Amino acid sequence: MSLVLAVTSGLHAALRLAGGNADGVVLVRGDQKTIARSFWAIALCLPAVIGRLSMSWVDAGVPADAAHLIGREVIVFVVGWLVFVELTHRLTPLIGRADQWGRFVVIWNWCNVIEGLLVVIGGIPGTLGAPEIVAQACELVTIGWALWLEWYATRLTLGLRPMAAVSLVLLDQSIGILLASLAFSLSL
Repeated sequence: MSLVLAVTSGLHAALRLAGGNADGVVLVRGDQKTIARSFWAIALCLPAVIGRLSMSWVDAGVPADAAHLIGREVIVFVVGWLVFVELTHRLTPLIGRADQWGRFVVIWNWCNVIEGLLVVIGGIPGTLGAPEIVAQACELVTIGWALWLEWYATRLTLGLRPMAAVSLVLLDQSIGILLASLAFSLSL
């Protein structure tokens, strides 16, 4: 399978899942080559990461240390991503799901691209000056959809009960919050 085919099939699977179609899970394999290629999702997520940060500067203006802030945000994002992948690689054998980890990480990687786009889309109304209630509603809906997508993909790929899938989503979000807090506190 070529890289282009791996990217398109991964994104197609993630889009199917984002639409609530469980068949998205079977559209990708969990072999080593597919796993490795799925990490191209990180590169595809970087514009969304930078876009979210840039959107936060619309009202306040671009800070003097913008390049430094972008670099820090990208590092936190990539490290958080890789920490979660490593932790799930170690956790899945403990819950009897080691054989499903490959497909899980492939789907999880590609779903992150869709989740990043959802969060950016949700921020657009506020950036364009929409009334606060509209801006907040859009952000709430798209962030909720992104979290639901991660939960849904996790539940399906690992065959978990709903609350077990919630636990992995919370682990992922906690890693991101912890790393962002550490990076912020170290920059003070």
